[in-house]
Formats: sequence, structure tokens, C-alpha cells
Amino acid sequence: MFKSIKTSVVAFILVGTAVIAHAQKKITEGTLTYGLEYKLTDEQKSAMGGQEPPAELKVKFNNGLTKIEMEQGPALIGIVSDNNDKTGLLLIDVPVAQKQFAVKQSKEDVAKVMGDLPKYSDFKGTGEKQTVGGFSAEKYTFKDDKGGAHELWATKEVDLPNVGSQNYFPGLAAFPVKYTLVQRGIETTTTLKSIAEGKVGAISKDVPSGYEVVTMEDLAKMQGGGE
Repeated sequence: MFKSIKTSVVAFILVGTAVIAHAQKKITEGTLTYGLEYKLTDEQKSAMGGQEPPAELKVKFNNGLTKIEMEQGPALIGIVSDNNDKTGLLLIDVPVAQKQFAVKQSKEDVAKVMGDLPKYSDFKGTGEKQTVGGFSAEKYTFKDDKGGAHELWATKEVDLPNVGSQNYFPGLAAFPVKYTLVQRGIETTTTLKSIAEGKVGAISKDVPSGYEVVTMEDLAKMQGGGE
């Protein structure tokens, strides 16, 4: 029953798809829609119990708070992130079991999730352009602290609040619209599909009534020791 929780861990990693910009059109509240592509090994697929991770992700944002909601198997998953405080909240609702769990993510927990990413620097625009998610984007090259070379696409046509991947790409000074990251051994390519400006309502970091507060280790035990 809790096999789906394994995919929820992948979903928590993907909270970084909510991104920041420093540019022209300023949007403080709305919804980001992303397409996601994965390179998964057979072992990773097995660890997910045969379930496919999401091919599309919607990220609601209200200033520095973001929320992702998704379904995986019997579980309804919510991921709330405070990108100013660098804290978060993972909510798992399993209606068929009448169980609701909440995992509080401290600054240390979030730092641990971020810790397996390289440090990126030396961003340089190439002049190559294409339209991504309705915005004119430029290809950038950059390097990591292990000597690797990478590229991404970013736009300067939109200005969003502090909602995420500036933590991945500090110094970029543009809004990433297509990039590839490897976290916990999972390679994911994230591509912006759209930004919808509009009210999404208040986003709260408080644990809702009826949810049992547990740790990620507790969830692993529920699913038979998986990670």
C-alpha cells in the first residue's frame, strides 16, 4: 500500500523545479507547469514498485512559498516549500487506508537534499535562442565544481519571487526554463511548459489537522525499509 511513498521521495526532490528570475514581467502569484523526463536504471524502476514518476508537474507559488500536489498510486502527495527560510513540508494522504502523514523538512533536511548537487558557476550566454514555455530563451554554458561542463536554457522575460532553483544556479541572473539535474542518482530534465499568473490562495507550512507527524525514516519502515 505504501509503495507509492517511494515515488513521493522523488517528488520531494523535484521541488527545485519552482524557479526564480531577475527580469522584466514581475509575477508574484500563479502556477508553473513543467514537463519532466527521466533516465532511470532498472534498479531505480524496481525501487519505485513499477510506478512511473510524473511526466508533468504543476507548482503553485505565492511569493516565496510553493506547493506541488500530485497523485501516485493510492497516495495523494503535497509538497510545500518555503524558499526564503529553506524549510518544507511533505504531506501524504492515503484515503484507502484512512492514513495521513506529514514530514517536516528543516533547513538541515533541505540542505541534505541539496547537498548531493555540484556547485555551479561560470554561466555564459551563447547567443543561441529558442522559444521555451512561451518565452524567448538563450542557451547558457556553465561548469560544476568537479570539472564537468553543462548547458541550460534560460529567459530574462519574466521576474518571479524566490521560488527555488536559484539554489541550484546562483549567479545565472535569468530564469531557467530547461535544465538537467542528477539528484540521488536520478537524472531529470525539467522543461517549462507554461506560467499562469493568477490567485492560488494562501500556502501554509502548518501541519493540517488530522495528519500524523513522522520522519522520512518512519516512511521507509512503512514501505519495508525502502529509501
